[in-house]
Amino acid sequence: MEPNISEIHVPSGPTSTHQAESFEGLSLQQLIARKDNLEAELKALGAVLDSHGVNMQTSLTTFDGFPRSDIDVAQVRVTRARIITLRNDWKALMDKIEKGLHEHHAKYQASDEYKNSLNQPRPQSPQTAVLPQTPSVPETPFAKVNSVEPGSPANEAGLKTGDQIRRFGTAIWSNHERLRKVGEVVGQNLGRPILVRVLRGTGSEAQELDLRLTPRSNWGGRGTLGCHIVPV
Repeated sequence: MEPNISEIHVPSGPTSTHQAESFEGLSLQQLIARKDNLEAELKALGAVLDSHGVNMQTSLTTFDGFPRSDIDVAQVRVTRARIITLRNDWKALMDKIEKGLHEHHAKYQASDEYKNSLNQPRPQSPQTAVLPQTPSVPETPFAKVNSVEPGSPANEAGLKTGDQIRRFGTAIWSNHERLRKVGEVVGQNLGRPILVRVLRGTGSEAQELDLRLTPRSNWGGRGTLGCHIVPV
């Protein structure tokens, strides 16, 4: 749901005394919930800037150095300062989550359950070797497919409008950086298939699908994917 700009509260007053938020003592689930809250607030603050027709780089003064009269300069400055603060908190939080995930897997690999699983015989086929099971950490959707062009690489891969993306190559929710990582993955894999894991549908009808998307520039349309992906 898009934020209601009229209900967004941006704290006023000095921001230089802000101290980085501490995430000590929070569980992995609590850290992920805090991440979602931070991203929601950043999205709302971005909507505030959009309502003024500015971004983080837009000049707030006229050519001769006076504050612009067509926007609320004070509000924009405070909003920008808050965004910078939250971005720093978000980076610290991502570091904490990443460390928590590593500790989670390390603890499991040291457990008797994992060691016993290594000794269990598992059926194998000529094509696929079944690896020991490890506890799955839910891959949170970080983007969704807004549109897919007919005849495009995305269309050939099976992507559909509304698909929620959980993984795009090495890009996941904890490192995608507003889809910048997705752009890097595409640029590094032109002509090579990329694993795209999507969630299709909702509730009991939801399906998780692993698709193979091969970016290419000669498919007859714009871009190398032929789809529009937006962050969620």
